[in-house]
Amino acid sequence: MVVLTKPVIDHFPIVKNSCKAPSFFSGVPVIDLSKPDSKNLIVKACEEFGFFKVVNHDVPMEFISKLESEAIKFFSSPLSEKLKAGPADPFGYGNKQIGQSGDLGWVEYILVSSNSEFNYKKFASILGVNPETIRAAVNDYVSAVKKMACDILEMLAEGLKIHPRNVFSKLLMDEKSDSVFRLNHYPPCPENEEFSGKNLIGFGEHTDPQIISVLRSNNTSGLQILLKNGHWISVPPDQNSFFINVGDSLQVMTNGRFKSVKHRVLTNSVKSRLSMIYFGGPPLSEKIAPLPSLIEGKDSLYKEFTWFEYKISAYKSRLADNRLILFEKIAAS
Repeated sequence: MVVLTKPVIDHFPIVKNSCKAPSFFSGVPVIDLSKPDSKNLIVKACEEFGFFKVVNHDVPMEFISKLESEAIKFFSSPLSEKLKAGPADPFGYGNKQIGQSGDLGWVEYILVSSNSEFNYKKFASILGVNPETIRAAVNDYVSAVKKMACDILEMLAEGLKIHPRNVFSKLLMDEKSDSVFRLNHYPPCPENEEFSGKNLIGFGEHTDPQIISVLRSNNTSGLQILLKNGHWISVPPDQNSFFINVGDSLQVMTNGRFKSVKHRVLTNSVKSRLSMIYFGGPPLSEKIAPLPSLIEGKDSLYKEFTWFEYKISAYKSRLADNRLILFEKIAAS
């Protein structure tokens, strides 16, 4: 695991936490994908939270277990070995630094492109790590969660009565889809008197810029989402289910009917947290704008832009910035 020295801790963002055991939010929508009314429940969850949990999915547990095993093997290697798979430029191994704008987190990660060849040979020199085994585990897992993401997006289209039903999913299925996959590892955070009653930020508050995000983590708490009332709530961990986030691009395509959810990860002083996130993105040249059928005589809230334009803008910003504000239409005074 990563060992971070005390001087580094002093520069990490901190939040006060009055109780050591998180108080879990019981109201996270749970969608059973096998039920016929799931499409309407998904629409409601996207409108109210921009976030929900799915059960009875078709992702094989063996794919999840195999990838988690490979990830643990990698992240358990000495830091000097893991650094051989970096830097994340943008793909590869990263440690502490998140993006290029100065954000820090108590996290280490692997970021790969899910649609183009990533150089897994970066892992070849790490003792006990087989690059071909990692490649196979990532590919199997990503293929399965991508299919699930597309199924969910088609249910969304049906629930919104949009035709064709693949209006969202085709963007992920496109061979030029700019989707990425990330493995995050949050080592246990040391606790002492100076930081008593506080939490270091594992990953700072942000929204995801893509269309949809599919998250799975081990059974360690830490994930929080921001409710509309401005309160942060802790999401109960569930290693057998998936959590779905509405991304900025889907917010724009639905003309603000769905809101991309702001979320963050707090550290755990006892257990490490491992998460796997598939970020479903459109092709770089794809134009993002509210769908005409969802405006229905209303004004469009957003300017049209390409995914490339938004991606460049988003990754130049800080995590907590409102990235969409530059693309909102300003009403004439």
